[in-house]
Amino acid sequence: MGMKDEPGLSSDTAEPDIDADGELRAAEPADPPRSTTSSTAAPSMADSPDMPSSTAGKAPPKAKSPLRLGRLLLRFMVLIVGCSIILTVIYRLVPPPVTPLMLLRLVDGNGLHKDWVSYDEISPNLPRAVIAAEDSGFCQHNGFDWTAIEKAWQRNQHSPRLRGGSTISNQTAKNVFLWPDRTYIRKAVEFYFTALIEFFWSKKRILEVYLNVVEWGPGIYGAEAAAQAHFHKPAKALTRREAALLAAVLPNPRRWSASKPTAYIRGRAGTIQARMGDIPDPTGDPCKP
Repeated sequence: MGMKDEPGLSSDTAEPDIDADGELRAAEPADPPRSTTSSTAAPSMADSPDMPSSTAGKAPPKAKSPLRLGRLLLRFMVLIVGCSIILTVIYRLVPPPVTPLMLLRLVDGNGLHKDWVSYDEISPNLPRAVIAAEDSGFCQHNGFDWTAIEKAWQRNQHSPRLRGGSTISNQTAKNVFLWPDRTYIRKAVEFYFTALIEFFWSKKRILEVYLNVVEWGPGIYGAEAAAQAHFHKPAKALTRREAALLAAVLPNPRRWSASKPTAYIRGRAGTIQARMGDIPDPTGDPCKP
């Protein structure tokens, strides 16, 4: 009876020596197996998938080190900062075409009504009323009212609703670049953009942009659209009372209406109108020397 080939041995291995009577002769001592010459020799360690090959010439892929991840993060941050600076410089000369708030309100179905006008095409009564209502120190600070910020911080420690101590510069940065949210993260980003516009824009430009992008009702943005929607006249023709009413609703323009003021809004507008006398004439430049 013949013997089957053993696995791992060559197919041309010599058959066993059988004598004429069919008896298996005693096998003579065989030479040690020559693994290096056999055509079916077992794979060497270099060919094993579990062992690195010394002849492959390639090192195994290395895991990303914390240093490499840090470099990627740094490049990303540099890109973000660079883009924000470029956009701020562009908006120094070009009107912002749309803001994140406008897009969010549009998705909510509020429409989008705006008409950019230059600072000189807005009645001086409106910037005067807005400064009196929102930020009487607008021309004196560098974008931050630290006294108001400290008071807001102390108040926020005892209230679940965050309040900011915002200046007109803060409001402009938020309206132009950011989303509506009351978190410390968003506030920190707002501070960053406030510093940018205070550095690259003039005070006149900050107020001009603010008056053209601020929300004055559902889907109503900017002085011109607000004047037309509430008083059926251009922004250049707004009276002191009308300007005070528009400034009075700024804290919540979706709840309050300048054309249909509540008793509270009428009283607030009266207070603003009285304070307008303390604000220098903003004709030409709100912060002229």
